Amino acid sequence: MASIKTKQVAGVTALVGAVVVALGLVQIVSLARLSLTDAQARAELLANAMYQAASKVVPESSDPAQALRADPGVRSLLESSVAYARGVAFAAIVDTRDVAIAHSFPEMEGQPIPPHASLEALRRESAWTQIRAIYSDRLFEIRQPLLVGGREFGSIRIALSMLLVREGLGEAVHRAARTALVALVVAVLVAVLLAQWMLRPIHVIKSGLARLGQGEFNVRLDLPPGEEFQLLGSSFEAVSAQLASTRDRAGPGTPPPAPDASLASVGEALENAVALFGPGGELLFANAAMRAMLPGAETGRRIADWLDERHVCRRLVEGTLGDGRARGPVGAAVGPEDRETGGAERALLVDAVKDADGRVTGALLVARNVAYLDRVRSMVNYSHKLSSFSRLMAGVAHEVKNPLNAMTIHLELLKQKLQQAAQREREAAPQPLVAEAGEGGSLGGIREAPPPVAPDLARHVATIGDGIKRLDQVMGGLLKFLRPEELRLQPVQLADVMTEVARVVEPEARRTAVTVRIDCARDLPDINADLVMLQQALVNLAMNACQAMPDGGTLELRGRATARRRVEVTVTDTGVGIAPDHLARIFDLYFTTRPQGSGIGLSLVYRIVQLHDGEIAVESTPGHGTTFRLSFPRT
Repeated sequence: MASIKTKQVAGVTALVGAVVVALGLVQIVSLARLSLTDAQARAELLANAMYQAASKVVPESSDPAQALRADPGVRSLLESSVAYARGVAFAAIVDTRDVAIAHSFPEMEGQPIPPHASLEALRRESAWTQIRAIYSDRLFEIRQPLLVGGREFGSIRIALSMLLVREGLGEAVHRAARTALVALVVAVLVAVLLAQWMLRPIHVIKSGLARLGQGEFNVRLDLPPGEEFQLLGSSFEAVSAQLASTRDRAGPGTPPPAPDASLASVGEALENAVALFGPGGELLFANAAMRAMLPGAETGRRIADWLDERHVCRRLVEGTLGDGRARGPVGAAVGPEDRETGGAERALLVDAVKDADGRVTGALLVARNVAYLDRVRSMVNYSHKLSSFSRLMAGVAHEVKNPLNAMTIHLELLKQKLQQAAQREREAAPQPLVAEAGEGGSLGGIREAPPPVAPDLARHVATIGDGIKRLDQVMGGLLKFLRPEELRLQPVQLADVMTEVARVVEPEARRTAVTVRIDCARDLPDINADLVMLQQALVNLAMNACQAMPDGGTLELRGRATARRRVEVTVTDTGVGIAPDHLARIFDLYFTTRPQGSGIGLSLVYRIVQLHDGEIAVESTPGHGTTFRLSFPRT
């Protein structure tokens, strides 16, 4: 049962904690509304930019859908939306049936895009509904109609993920938690001081009872002034006098009863290895951990009889028994397992046991396994460094993306202005007349010569655009690696995943005359995975395989159960293979052997496999094909 002091401290702490939590909830609700408003404003800004770009393309084309897919301005906005705009899951231009005309993920073009809840409607909901939505896995979207000649041609859809909104809200929760922690610590300190002051009389009574237990009678209590404490002191003194009279009747030499304690049961429950030695070095007690560390540790044996004189435990114990000084902690490999590893796995500490006169009556040896502490410390330091580096690189990449996006927009504007200027020059300037030859070498007629063009200027602008696009891809890949991922794990049937992957890569396989085969039983055990991320990994491998077989071949997707309760997925092609000196680097970020490759696909595959606690291996023979093996734990 809790003491009065504990109850008082808990009461004050609970009161302060309730106030802090209430204020923190108010702050979190306000930040949630602000975060949703900010997310909607960013999505609307992106939708307006895409509307402006699309409205210039659609009226000038007989095939608006193809024009939207091919227009570099629209494509640039779509591709940069996910990497640049915070919280954007995808951006797409869909027709009236919600079929994607142009999508930030090209593989989704031509696919129906299911509708998502409106972000505007969410902003009108209650605070509790908004917070639940932020901490859900749902997507919310902004939709803007796209009109052609007053008729709705389709719409622009910007889907927002609540992940980054949740991160901003999480930072506010962390700040509120830190504030609450500080307030609680202060409350605990104040409550402890108050309890000490208010419960001082109880400590005085406890001290008096301890003196009574040691055989000292006629004890008087130094209680604070007050009627209640005076009555309590009088009652205590009466009990003390009664005990004294009882002792006098029993005889002056009667000792008080000795307490009963089981030191052995306490020692056996300790995780550390503990041994107690007598003044002559004889072993009085050793728990199970000590007996495992020092075979031969039997009660009654002298330490000199079963440990070599050079043994570190014997030297420490005999030294403490000799001069009464504590020794340690000393790092050493003591037990059989420690010596096999060859490292200092134990921290040894020896303390002297002394009687009331200061004479040494024994030595207590304690050995603690501290190897895991070094590993934990190393992992924590590495995690801190990696976290700091990731935050730094994410900030750098984000700052680079801002000017890149502005450069892309202004470069498109420059192209349009150059085209308009060239058109005006052709319309305004008189053109020189050129004679045309007729049949038989006769003069056929006179026509105007075309105006001169500036191919160098157009080539320079195109070179700048290609460089900006390449740098944008590099920054986008870096942001994908540094942005935190949230796994939505669920039981996944590999047969269905492979069927969907084959459907996605079918156009590329048909173009390169590749035959796709699937070998995966329906009764194969499910794996616990994020369906979207797993499909992305397998699609990347399948697309790479198709590109490695430009003259046709066979792509096989296979699933089977293996040992250690795991499921293996293999992606095999009969393509050109991978050079041996490239195998060790294929998963490195930005490493690629294709002129148009980004060097991101296989790195993303490797990261997705790691996030699922899986393993990945590759086997390749140049000229004969490549096999990727992915292993995942079963559900």
